[in-house]
Amino acid sequence: MLTNYPELTLDKSARKYGSLYSVCPGNQLFAIVSDLGVAKDLMITQGAMFSNRKEMFIKSQIVCAGRGITATPYNDRWRKPRRIANTWLNQQIVDSYTLVLDFEATDMLQGLFAESKNSVAHINPQTYAGRYNIHHPIVAEALRLSRVFMNCTGPMSNIVDFVPLLQWLPSPLKSKGKALHRDLVQTYGGMINEIKKKMQAGEKVDECLTKTMLDIQQTEELDYLDTSILASAFMIGGVVYRTDPSTPRNTEARTRRARSGKVERPHNPFWLGTPHTAMEDFVYDGKLIPKDTVVVLNTWTMHHSEKRWDNPLEFNPDRYVKDLLPTSASANLADPYARDHWMFGAGRRICPGMIVTEPEIWLAISRMLWAFEMVQISERPMNLKEYDGLSGRSPVPFEITLKPNFDGVGEVIRKEMKIWKTSSMV
Repeated sequence: MLTNYPELTLDKSARKYGSLYSVCPGNQLFAIVSDLGVAKDLMITQGAMFSNRKEMFIKSQIVCAGRGITATPYNDRWRKPRRIANTWLNQQIVDSYTLVLDFEATDMLQGLFAESKNSVAHINPQTYAGRYNIHHPIVAEALRLSRVFMNCTGPMSNIVDFVPLLQWLPSPLKSKGKALHRDLVQTYGGMINEIKKKMQAGEKVDECLTKTMLDIQQTEELDYLDTSILASAFMIGGVVYRTDPSTPRNTEARTRRARSGKVERPHNPFWLGTPHTAMEDFVYDGKLIPKDTVVVLNTWTMHHSEKRWDNPLEFNPDRYVKDLLPTSASANLADPYARDHWMFGAGRRICPGMIVTEPEIWLAISRMLWAFEMVQISERPMNLKEYDGLSGRSPVPFEITLKPNFDGVGEVIRKEMKIWKTSSMV
């Protein structure tokens, strides 16, 4: 099975066997898609045929217990949680809480500025990827759960997913999956129960996904596991992006980079995403894709396509200077070679959370580039090729120094936070 850097192994095979080839670990046939045009033809044009999911033993059956959004088949078990999630993932609702995202990005800056000690201290910016740093117990546990999930749910990494006999035998991975399921339910189900108690006591609870789930729990016939796993899906979706040490130093270039915000192409944390499954036999370009074939988009190869990009291995944000489309609109372009990236998947199973994730990424990057020059420590060079995780990726821990771009950075941040804290908007 593919464990370390599976996308690179599949990319090497694509160069040998072409843009659509098959592999068969255990009892499961995989079709690997490595071309933008093929991806559009199968996942979008033939979306009705390729919108199913295979219920992987570890991810779907053990960790998620048949619930959730990304891991469930294309049926009512998927449609119900997707519909509920979309109540908080439509553009109008997202616009209503964008100010909260703005506040959290500013709060992140305040933490980074304080810890950097005016560029004297070495700091790992990964620990400030949100409103709280990694030492906050809730955040530490959320990151631990996310890391465990990413390391035991690789789409092509677990032989037990494809050899039924092994599923009946005890194994460390199976035990790890059961422990993860228990911890997810205990952590996020516990939070839901706390909110439920407040609602039952008549206390004011802000509008949120949890309140929505509790309000419709009886009419939608949601049980405790349904709500716990759906909440877990939202929390696990958090992603930490790395900082490229080759960031241009001049302000104009940094501004262009912040405007584009397209770190998703070279640093996609989900190179293989969540695979689709063929719902019927299908012939594409003379090749038979049998029913139940798992179809994987190797977005590493797609994002480094020489048909789409000049010098694809180079991180050059200027590629996007004239690209003003948000990712949600770019995903609907008729020409797949004009699309910005494929990080959020494709077709009917595309991630509905992209309209939240994109502004979050933009706010975090633009704030950091406004405030700091991020400098690599010569004695501790970063390795941007190393990462941790099998289904999702995060860079291995690193440290940098943060040099304020001008003398008044700290004062501006303090004034901004004072305004936020006296406002009723957050």
